[in-house]
Amino acid sequence: MRSPHQNNENNKNNHMKKLSLLVLALAVLGSARAAVRLPHVLSDGMVLQQQSSARLWGWATPGATVSVTASWNGGKTVTAKAAKDGKWEARVTTPAASFTKQTITFTENKDSKGAKVTLHDILIGEVWVCAGQSNMEFPVRGFGNCPLKDYNNVVAEASRYDGIRYVKIPSVKSTKPLDDAQCWWKAADVDNVADCSAVGYFFARQLRSALNIPVGLILANKGGTRVESWLDKANLEKYTKETLDSTEMTRKFQYDYLYPLLWGNGTFHPILNYTVKGIIFYQGCSNVGDPGNQYSDRLSLLVNQWRRDFGEGNIPFYFVQLVPYADGGDPNGTQRAYLEEQQMRAADIIPNSGLICTNDCVYPWEQNQIHPSNKKPVGDRLGWLALEKTYNKKGFEAESPRFDSMFIHGDTCFIRLKNTYGGISRYSDIEGFEVAGADKVFHKATAGHFWVPGNDPRNETIYVISPDVKTPVAVRYCFRNFQIGNLGGNNGLPLFPFRTDRW
Repeated sequence: MRSPHQNNENNKNNHMKKLSLLVLALAVLGSARAAVRLPHVLSDGMVLQQQSSARLWGWATPGATVSVTASWNGGKTVTAKAAKDGKWEARVTTPAASFTKQTITFTENKDSKGAKVTLHDILIGEVWVCAGQSNMEFPVRGFGNCPLKDYNNVVAEASRYDGIRYVKIPSVKSTKPLDDAQCWWKAADVDNVADCSAVGYFFARQLRSALNIPVGLILANKGGTRVESWLDKANLEKYTKETLDSTEMTRKFQYDYLYPLLWGNGTFHPILNYTVKGIIFYQGCSNVGDPGNQYSDRLSLLVNQWRRDFGEGNIPFYFVQLVPYADGGDPNGTQRAYLEEQQMRAADIIPNSGLICTNDCVYPWEQNQIHPSNKKPVGDRLGWLALEKTYNKKGFEAESPRFDSMFIHGDTCFIRLKNTYGGISRYSDIEGFEVAGADKVFHKATAGHFWVPGNDPRNETIYVISPDVKTPVAVRYCFRNFQIGNLGGNNGLPLFPFRTDRW
């Protein structure tokens, strides 16, 4: 029989063994938790920006060293030290674009067990952000009652464009900037292309075809958002009177997609460390009605903010002018046209930017369809802008013609255009022009081709006349909520809507 003393000793030994096992288990668990962790946007299948100092980042044990080894660098290792909060960042030099699949290995303290992460199936190419509201979010499969033109053909042709990949950042709002988002990269192949942004995908197809390299798309957008939805707290406080209290937001706005700040914090902030080539942007509907130059000034502010945060200098910013849309109201109203005019101003004041015209990218029966089906020319034109202006492909003529000047002789107005690439697209049956006299009442006008003698390249001129206006003073072209014109430049791209008055 064992004595009470022996039983106590045995109990004590068993307790110590259990305590030792617990400590060991906690140590193992701590080691597992200490393993290097990456944001979701750094994942298998991603595309990294070619010929750049690509930023890679994540979390590790505070004070630990993280080693980063890329397959293309011949085993060369880059190291970074985790800060007190566990965050670390490293820069890796990337090679020229290629369809060769690469890997990157991240190791905490290099030789620690269970602290290694390897990413596979990485391509090196061109990386672009697809930002804005619902017409950028609009997937290849379309929305309910909002189809994509030629959807099945687009899916069937996806295999021709291997190397296009995308990652969709969930549309999340947050009162504080988020560093991570639940997302993963996908190949835009037959099985997955339906979920990719249609505009972004058609843009990527142009780059893929002309450059013959992989293209990565980061989809960070939210339907219905205003430009203020993406501005950060400092800019909103300094340049706007927007409420930043979430409770007040619920009282002021009927829909949460109109909230300022929160969408930028939750949906855009997680990607700001990623190294990108540029941004394409499709937004503006929710800012229709903004006074004066407010929209263009705030869009310029947003572009400066994004360029600062990506830290890659004045990266290109190409954006989309709104398509005609009556919004269930008066198609002859002009509030949408004023916003389109603000987009033109933004293109003029934002360096290294470009705007595409979409006046012809809507069908007459889509007067009240906020998501028109013909997204291919939108993405194509953004792609042509990038190829001409960013990649310096001289064969492209990517800009739409726009108003240059006007002179009046008798009852006839003569309009000179620029960016016509040597001519206009038609000589007669031109639609979309209106003329007004001093009474400021606009009347439908007849327009046609007219050549002014001389050597001025702008002598390719449009005459505009109306029998209802004997003494004209102003001309407008498609300056309505829903008005489709048919005039374009020698490259076939449509003329930007404009007005010569400032009424």
